[in-house]
Amino acid sequence: MQRTFPHRRPWSRPLCLALVFAALLGGLGCAEHHYYRVYDPYYHDYHRWDHQEAAYYDQWAVETHRDPHRDFKGLNDQEKKEYWTWRHSHPDHDHDKH
Repeated sequence: MQRTFPHRRPWSRPLCLALVFAALLGGLGCAEHHYYRVYDPYYHDYHRWDHQEAAYYDQWAVETHRDPHRDFKGLNDQEKKEYWTWRHSHPDHDHDKH
């Protein structure tokens, strides 16, 4: 016995697929611009924590023999101060103070 669904429209399946595809593409575009602001209490300014700032953090971690996979938020206050001091000696004028 075959069931039929009288409320189903012939265009509903392509429409659903198009909506799913659009949602996936929209999500990918948003991921590229993900960042958050971090306040530097020692220099009284803000930094955009994005892929570029993460690269500076990784560089600092390697140079100071720390684990680059450790999240910045997990550092203690003294380590954060050391990072911000190092970071201000390696400026990126197009990127900082946003």
